[in-house]
Amino acid sequence: MTVFQEARENVVEVKGPKPPAVRLLAVLIGIVAVAAGLLALSVTTVPAGHKGVLLQFGAVRGVWDEGLHFKIPFAQNVVLMDVRVQKSETDAAASSKDLQVVKSTVVLNYHIDPERAADVYQRLGVDFASKVVNPSVQEVFKAITARYTAEELITLRQKVSEETKALLAERLRPYGIVVDGYNIVNFDFSDEFNKAVEEKLTAEQKALKAQRDLERVKVEAQQKIEQAKAEAEALRIQREQITPELLRLREIEVQRMAVEKWDGKLPNVTGGAVPFLPLPEGR
Repeated sequence: MTVFQEARENVVEVKGPKPPAVRLLAVLIGIVAVAAGLLALSVTTVPAGHKGVLLQFGAVRGVWDEGLHFKIPFAQNVVLMDVRVQKSETDAAASSKDLQVVKSTVVLNYHIDPERAADVYQRLGVDFASKVVNPSVQEVFKAITARYTAEELITLRQKVSEETKALLAERLRPYGIVVDGYNIVNFDFSDEFNKAVEEKLTAEQKALKAQRDLERVKVEAQQKIEQAKAEAEALRIQREQITPELLRLREIEVQRMAVEKWDGKLPNVTGGAVPFLPLPEGR
């Protein structure tokens, strides 16, 4: 018999029935492990901003609020529904009242009505945005756009946005979805329409400039008329102030000034044809 065979026999001899204490310990460990597993499966947490839809064998049995809850393992399950404000951004296309193709990016803010979380899950599931929200945005955008011309969509943008939000809220309310905000990010039109708008704006600017120039000319002409009236009025007042007495006083004043300037010599030439001849001195 070799050394290896002896060792093998010894090992076999060691193997045998386990002591009762060892078996009991193993059973206790197994029970504790199963209990811990069941406890872990029995505890669930609903995070903030969510509602927990309780399902029992697939049927809705209630709605849990935020916090720690206990459920029956394997029989009950909890589906989390986010009731916080969510954002949906959709690219929409439609035709205006004057048959212009309009493309736009719209942003919708919405949330699930917390009181109807179970109803939303029963009717739509967790993928309610792709089933109801996005299609409703497309449908409402087309309906509102068809009421206005392309130009009105630009000039009445705020009104268009408010009407779209109201109609969208009406469409989504039966599904338990509340609309918080709606915003039209931009309007895109065809190149032909954009060119036509640019040409119209240019023409309006030229017409406005011509109108302003005309008004400026009218103002300047009116100013000249008023100035001429003022000058004429001044002349009239001056004429009214001139009297024979005033003329006589002015004449005397002129003669006095002439006398003051006379050097005492008579002129050699008067207004007639016979000149004055100077007299010899000493005669």
